[in-house]
Amino acid sequence: MRHFSGRFFWACYVLINGFVTIGLLSAVAVISHTPFVFPSLGPTAFLFFSNPRGVDASPRSAVIGHAVAIVCGYGSLLLFGLQNSGSALATGVTWPRAMAAALSLATTGALVILLDAPHPPAGATTLIVALGALDRLEYLGVIEVAVVLLALQAVLINRLAGLDYPLWRWTLPAPEPPGRDSGAP
Repeated sequence: MRHFSGRFFWACYVLINGFVTIGLLSAVAVISHTPFVFPSLGPTAFLFFSNPRGVDASPRSAVIGHAVAIVCGYGSLLLFGLQNSGSALATGVTWPRAMAAALSLATTGALVILLDAPHPPAGATTLIVALGALDRLEYLGVIEVAVVLLALQAVLINRLAGLDYPLWRWTLPAPEPPGRDSGAP
């Protein structure tokens, strides 16, 4: 065992747990005929297992981040009258769709920062919704349920592995915003 690096074992940890967690959610998707697995779930799983001590990998950041993303993505669809327009992949990107995508990402980013719940994969979720890939209301709820189930799996797996992983969030001080000089009187 001493011939292998810690990086090798960490890679195996990510490999096994990424497969197990996404595999289980994919099985639920097959059985339920719903999108229990979607593109931004992969980066969420990757964060949970590759960087479990990161604030953006906490269950709180993931659950809140994706919820905000869903609301902002669908809100942008509503604002631009695109809620029944289908996927931009099939219909093409129009100016209203481009504006909906830009607005959804901007509002998602701002809100997760304000809510102290940074989670980069939420940026993909909001675009998936704003671009119409998943725009049925019942699917939006499924997306959030899938994130919650993935977060619960991460808590269970990381804690069983002996990692100090939070049930909800890390209790770390908030970072200083850019441009602030903390040494000024």
